[in-house]
Amino acid sequence: MRIPALTCPFPSEVNPYVEEVDRDTLAWLAASGMIEGAENLERYGRARYGWLGGRTYPYAARELCRLVTDWCVWLFAFDDAFCESDRAAGEIARALPQFISVIDDLDEGDAVGNVFARSLLEIKSRIAAAGNADQLDRWRAMTKDYLFAQVWEAANREHDIVPSFDDYIVMRRRTGAMLTVFALVDVAAGVYLTPGEWRHPHVRAITEHANDVVVWDNDLISYAKERSGPNINNNLVSVLRRHKGCSTQEAMDLIGGMRNEAVAGMVALRPALDALGSPAVDAYVKGLERWISGSVDYSLTSSRYVGVCPVPVD
Repeated sequence: MRIPALTCPFPSEVNPYVEEVDRDTLAWLAASGMIEGAENLERYGRARYGWLGGRTYPYAARELCRLVTDWCVWLFAFDDAFCESDRAAGEIARALPQFISVIDDLDEGDAVGNVFARSLLEIKSRIAAAGNADQLDRWRAMTKDYLFAQVWEAANREHDIVPSFDDYIVMRRRTGAMLTVFALVDVAAGVYLTPGEWRHPHVRAITEHANDVVVWDNDLISYAKERSGPNINNNLVSVLRRHKGCSTQEAMDLIGGMRNEAVAGMVALRPALDALGSPAVDAYVKGLERWISGSVDYSLTSSRYVGVCPVPVD
């Protein structure tokens, strides 16, 4: 079993504050209470999630890089606790109201009991301070989409369902949480992507391509590690094996071609996006490109993924 080459024509950069961010994010995670036990916290430390933020937001100022990295780590912690486990769909659904209340209703300083919800409120407050109301609302909408999608994913686990190809493509764009991190690209860059620019057809198209590339890469890279786990049906390799009659290697090769087509689609859209003449759109597109290169670079060096399956890069 060999992962196909992950083509990446975009520059690879590292934030100059990466080591500080890595240290501070781990301290924030430890103080949050989301991770139980010294062994689990040590595992998060070995993964060096600060390098994910440093590689995917290389342009961000130190505190903004901390913000987006803390958000990525919240997503990893939530994923490990709720999504890579045997939690039933009903259990996750019953947990949603407290998270929706945090996202939509509660303010900084309000009492929150659940450690994940409390940390989510802190993140929201920091986003509100760093951005404007439109940027906060965009993040809110994308985060609620992500949370609701976890119920669908949990139902697949609970009933041993391998989703159809079309259903999986639609829902993976939501379960992967990429829209929640893309929603913060302009915040991290210190610019303002207007609602009209966010909804522009070309911006939506390149966002969709970038989303597909990152989540399909993740499915490829994580398959070997997760194939004996409870969430393996929610992986594009498994979907293709079941519904297209592919072997594991054939499925991986097919996904490799799909993600390379999506990368090519991003490159093809660049001239039309440049023609919009918007500094915010330009910063956003560069941010998406850094997410492609940064996520590949991180996945090849992080203990969360490395050492399980060889991953060539072009």
